[in-house]
Amino acid sequence: MTGTASAGLGPTAEPGPTDEAPDAVAARLGAHVRRLRLRRGDTLVQVAERTGLSHPFLSQVERGLAQPSLSSLRRIAVALGTSPIELVAAAEDRPHTVEHAVPPFEVHRRGDRPQLAAGFADGDARMLAHSDRPFHPIEFTGSDAEPGPSYVHDEDEFVLVTRGTVVIELDGRRDLLDEGDAVYYAGGVPHRWWAAAGEYRLLIVKERPRV
Repeated sequence: MTGTASAGLGPTAEPGPTDEAPDAVAARLGAHVRRLRLRRGDTLVQVAERTGLSHPFLSQVERGLAQPSLSSLRRIAVALGTSPIELVAAAEDRPHTVEHAVPPFEVHRRGDRPQLAAGFADGDARMLAHSDRPFHPIEFTGSDAEPGPSYVHDEDEFVLVTRGTVVIELDGRRDLLDEGDAVYYAGGVPHRWWAAAGEYRLLIVKERPRV
């Protein structure tokens, strides 16, 4: 979860993640992991067993004292029945304050560096909106040729292929999506995708987590 965020223009520009202390981002990520765990009725020991991560490390993550690697983030997401992108989006959700009011608009440039390496596939992604928004638009670029684990989350999601061709699997059904094709699926649908050939790019719009 590194990189330089794009900013909007004018006085309503949203401060990027680099304007904020990493501790604050880690705290939001940890708080969301804890909410998901408690909602499922899991203990830290149970999550540790399912992820292969240590109980003390998971405790530190929940308290915002440690930031998991992408590999660990994938494990945590699968164990909690969600996707890494939800966890990353939750960490990006800066709450409304006087200092950080949500601006009425944001401008993002094509040349902006990716802000994170998304955990649901091998590749780069950048958040196209920040703060406490009802939707999380993400541009994802990947080239993973093999299917990874399926992810499930409560929120609806929309995916548009803007470059290349991908195979997408929804609840066990596979479809080939070319450039310009799109898919919408409701929360609770297991999903995953991978490259049919070469690099691809997606525009993903996800609802804000409901917890």
